[in-house]
Amino acid sequence: MQQTALYIAAALAALWGIAHLLATRSVVSGFGDLTVDNRRIITMEWIVEGVALVSIAAFVALATAIDPGAAVSSAVYAIAILTLVVLAVVSLFTGFRIAFLPFRLCPFIFGTAAALIAWGAWG
Repeated sequence: MQQTALYIAAALAALWGIAHLLATRSVVSGFGDLTVDNRRIITMEWIVEGVALVSIAAFVALATAIDPGAAVSSAVYAIAILTLVVLAVVSLFTGFRIAFLPFRLCPFIFGTAAALIAWGAWG
């Protein structure tokens, strides 16, 4: 059951990361008329968050597939949890204040994934 939690957390992070990557163009367009630099910055940030989430998912899934009880796997899980908690806190104070529902979901998705990893790794 604990390995299942790890895989669910990885899937959740991966799906949300892919959603970020697929939505980048429409999100940037939603900001309206921007300078070229601002458009590039927003695009970069959306891509970076998507890649970070997909990477976290890949690391967690790979550590779980190879040896979930190994010391290095515990380190991977700890770093993934810390990263997701930081993203959740940042999202709570930024995107959560926006009326657009997907932005408001980020802290919960990140927090849920972090909790699932913690439970799956050490619960």
